[in-house]
Amino acid sequence: MSEPQALCASAELLERGDAVVFDVMLWREPARAFALRFDGKVVCYLNRCAHVPTEMDWQPGKFLDEDKRWIICSIHGAVYEPSNGRCTGGPCRGDGLQVVDVFERDGQVFWIPNPDVQPVVF
Repeated sequence: MSEPQALCASAELLERGDAVVFDVMLWREPARAFALRFDGKVVCYLNRCAHVPTEMDWQPGKFLDEDKRWIICSIHGAVYEPSNGRCTGGPCRGDGLQVVDVFERDGQVFWIPNPDVQPVVF
């Protein structure tokens, strides 16, 4: 397993604002993940709808609905609870987004690789 990876400054993630989208390797294939701040906590998920594995953002970094209450898949309309990634409506009810562990320290956000999700190596 790899060491925690610096993602962004904590200040870049505004409450219920745009997400920071970043590249990862998922099962040794290129993929994307995103981190956003919701109710004061940074959450991070793979950018893959649980219904069909496609990227979900409406525009780069835009995952939340108009009221900033839910993560919405722009392709399928699946609705996810931002605090835990659980699908609460749409074609994937009961499933959820794949969590990428994150933490904040000294004004910086870090993500934690796992056996499935690894950093991109150049």
